[in-house]
Amino acid sequence: MSVSRPVLDPTKVAPGDARVWLSRSVADPGRLLLRIGTGLGVLALAALLAVATGAVQVPPAAAATIVVNHLPFVDLHLTYPETWDTIVWQLRLPRIVLAALVGAALALSGGTYQGLFRNPLADPYLIGVAGGAGLGATIVLITSVPSNLGGVSLLPIAAFAGATLAVTAAYLVSKRAGGISLTTLILAGVAISSLAGGFTGLLMIRASPDVRPLLGWLFGGFVGAGWDEVRVVIPYLLVGAAGMIAHGRVLNVMQIDEDEARQLGVNVERTKVVLIVLATLTTAAAVSVSGLIGFVGLIAPHAVRLVWGRDYRVLLPLAALAGATFLILADLVARTAAAPSELPVGLITAMCGAPFFIYLLMRRRAIS
Repeated sequence: MSVSRPVLDPTKVAPGDARVWLSRSVADPGRLLLRIGTGLGVLALAALLAVATGAVQVPPAAAATIVVNHLPFVDLHLTYPETWDTIVWQLRLPRIVLAALVGAALALSGGTYQGLFRNPLADPYLIGVAGGAGLGATIVLITSVPSNLGGVSLLPIAAFAGATLAVTAAYLVSKRAGGISLTTLILAGVAISSLAGGFTGLLMIRASPDVRPLLGWLFGGFVGAGWDEVRVVIPYLLVGAAGMIAHGRVLNVMQIDEDEARQLGVNVERTKVVLIVLATLTTAAAVSVSGLIGFVGLIAPHAVRLVWGRDYRVLLPLAALAGATFLILADLVARTAAAPSELPVGLITAMCGAPFFIYLLMRRRAIS
């Protein structure tokens, strides 16, 4: 005789009870949808502000109408100046969309690493992505390696390859050191990243005096971004986001204890590998088109955690929206604060993120 399993009401179970984290549904789906809707609304407002603001001001209503007019099967017979259409659709919007995609990718990967390593101070560059991507970009930018091959830029390819190779090396070192321990993986990532950074510094010293293109890439930004870069990122973000968000319930279980997670049926080792691969490929794709933009993957998920709690089924999608909004606004400041010059986006995120990081450290110490 089969016994029906009782339906779990997460609101009537203690927060530490593993059954809450194993529940397949959030306690209040309506509230989650409201939060996601609010996040999408804030993201849309940030994008509208960014697309309307610049050296040439475009009224927000006109900017929104121009964007809508470019959608399939829409023809509004606009009377706006043709220059507005070029500015909005060809210059600003690709950059804004790319900033949103990169921000979402970094925030999702950062949130996943924070859950996987059970450390809210983890970020997407923790296990070697930054060092590997930087070395790959350096090889293309300041050596005799051709920067284009058949009309295709090798810079994003080299950065992506460097990032994935660095994380793969860290994984293999960790595995050789006695299994996929998160502690040894972090230490291996630090070692590989330091090694890659050493080679990057050596190449910079031996290069010509003008290393401004490399410095610009290392600080990150979206200068000259177009729809081609957007098309590069979208497949990785869609696959990575779907995979990471789908693992939200498993990440919840792993917050309790790995041994207990195993007893509850979670394949911990497989989960580690899958999440590391998803987060690494998503981060590498983002870095390949934007350069190294720091703190987004730290700030966005932790800010969501402070406001809405640590349920990863809720945290990850909201962190993606927060990261997208934050990077759109950071890019807006970067291109307007010192006009007609432009600041690296990574500089803006660092100026916002470093104080927040210090606050997190102080808060953790106070809690301890």
